[in-house]
Amino acid sequence: MPAELREGDVVRLKRRHPCGGWDWQVYRVGADIGMQCVTCSRRVMLERGEFERRLKAVVRHDA
Repeated sequence: MPAELREGDVVRLKRRHPCGGWDWQVYRVGADIGMQCVTCSRRVMLERGEFERRLKAVVRHDA
């Protein structure tokens, strides 16, 4: 996982969300990572270890 991950970044996970979307916007960074699906706005929380295993790429950094 990139050390510079911060709120507002858009990430892509290894598997597609059931709504069909690939991209997630990070809204919380800490022991848990909070993400919101860009396609359907569903919010989920993943433990940092689980997030690191599922992360495929950082699509965009929020400047």
